[in-house]
Amino acid sequence: MFDSLSGKLQNVFKNLRGLGKISETNVSDSLREVRLALLDADVNFKVARDFIESVKQKAIGAEVVQSIQPGQQIIKIIHDELVNLLGASNAALELSGNPACILMVGLHGSGKTTSSGKLARLLNKQGRLPLLVAADVYRPAAMDQLATLAQQLELPVFVKKGETDVLRIAREALDFARANNRNTLIFDTAGRLQIDEPLVHELVRLRDLVKPQEILLVLDAATGQEAVNVATHFDQALKITGSILTKLDGDARGGAALSMKSVTGKPIKFMGVGEKLDDFEPFHPERMASRILGMGDVISLVERAAEAVDLEDAKRMEEKMRKGQFTLEDFLEQLRQMKKLGSLESIVGMLPGGSDMIKGADLSKSEKEFRRMEGMICAMTFQERRNPQILNAKRRVRIAKGSGVSVAELNNLLNRFGQMQQMMRKMGKFQKMMAKMGGGMPGMLRR
Repeated sequence: MFDSLSGKLQNVFKNLRGLGKISETNVSDSLREVRLALLDADVNFKVARDFIESVKQKAIGAEVVQSIQPGQQIIKIIHDELVNLLGASNAALELSGNPACILMVGLHGSGKTTSSGKLARLLNKQGRLPLLVAADVYRPAAMDQLATLAQQLELPVFVKKGETDVLRIAREALDFARANNRNTLIFDTAGRLQIDEPLVHELVRLRDLVKPQEILLVLDAATGQEAVNVATHFDQALKITGSILTKLDGDARGGAALSMKSVTGKPIKFMGVGEKLDDFEPFHPERMASRILGMGDVISLVERAAEAVDLEDAKRMEEKMRKGQFTLEDFLEQLRQMKKLGSLESIVGMLPGGSDMIKGADLSKSEKEFRRMEGMICAMTFQERRNPQILNAKRRVRIAKGSGVSVAELNNLLNRFGQMQQMMRKMGKFQKMMAKMGGGMPGMLRR
């Protein structure tokens, strides 16, 4: 995410950190590089100009000149201005009424239908009762796609195939929601390959009928500056309340995210960061600024871990590790818990300095190795996972064939697991010894 921009800014920061004294000249030189990095990332030129001017005014102020580490102080100023540029704080949905209505609008191919499903999943987890409404009467596949998503999510969907009147669909969907106690309707509306007036007029009529609390514009982040132009047009016609940026995981530049709030005045509320239904997050400007500047996003990582990992399971696993009872069955469970957190690249990218680690490591190779380990353990019987010592040569050949690896690879996994078990047992004994010593300390001190 934003790899190109992040890499260029970090190169500028290396020079800034080395500055012992601050002058208008060396600040201007550094900010010129920042401006070029922003323009190269397809940030609106006026936005880039205003951003640099604001940073420059604060960077040559007395606070920086008198600072012990002026370079670090300028980096902090850039971070703070970047947060303001992205929207200052998370803009939550404002849903009132029963039912509340959300219109999902945008161009064809921007990811409206998938984002509708992802948003429904998120709202359902927050305790709301969403109803997905198939309001795209021009693309039959859109109705089928939304119905499939709803089935995967185990959420209700209102589909009326063959109906061409969007307003009639909306009225019946509202009646259905009230009758079935659904308090949030998400309308997946029609898109086009380009903005056209009939589409806009239809959306205006739909808006006037359902009176939505939120009109969310779904935009493909990879389209860069064009996404901002589309947002401006839709906002003029519909008065959007915010936007959802999709495909941010594949956007190395970041121009749309950095320009959106400043140009349209409307916040980015959510972002799509992958193809899975749970690859959808609220947009936090401060966290995004930290990611762009290579400072990581530990808060989001902790939140993701808290969502993916069951606390009771984690305690039970910790107890088994401490007692040296950790089995291959437990190891398999740990591998699957890691997969819930997302790809290794996304996890490492959230750590401070993670972008530098990603450059020097082949994380796809590591993920492939994890998958192979999972395959080997899955090819074992439950008894073999619990007691790997029973794995004789015949069993090992069977497991290797069943998981598509060599016997040498399987032996390597078992050897590494055996070493890990030994280390855990030693740690458990060490903890017991320390506990005993700690219990005797007060008595020793009293003597």
